Amino acid sequence: MKRLAFAALFLVSACGTPQEQCIESVTRDMRMVDRLIAETEGNLQRGFAYQEVTISVPVWVNCGRRPTVENPNPEPRMCLDDREQTTRRAVAIDLRAEQVKLDGLKAKRKLQAKAAAQPIAQCKAQYPE
Repeated sequence: MKRLAFAALFLVSACGTPQEQCIESVTRDMRMVDRLIAETEGNLQRGFAYQEVTISVPVWVNCGRRPTVENPNPEPRMCLDDREQTTRRAVAIDLRAEQVKLDGLKAKRKLQAKAAAQPIAQCKAQYPE
């Protein structure tokens, strides 16, 4: 699922104007920090975090023989097969540590915004719309 999301994000990012692509490339880290800030704020509002867990789930599948010229209608036979499934599970968090993490992320975001101002201006000058 994550691979599909990254592929879709790549395709969408390839569709922007040259200026948008330039700005996107210089603000990639800022967007990641923005996502982490949003996740941390959500954790603090809920009082718990979500953790992705991959589990094996048994699924019945047909494991009988395939039809052949000699045996065009083989008897079906079902077997259990394990399939991986990713789920979200609630986990306890230390609210103070989460607040410290949020404060650090917000400080980092301010520094990134200040550092990205010049490259963004260069992108706008290089690719005017």
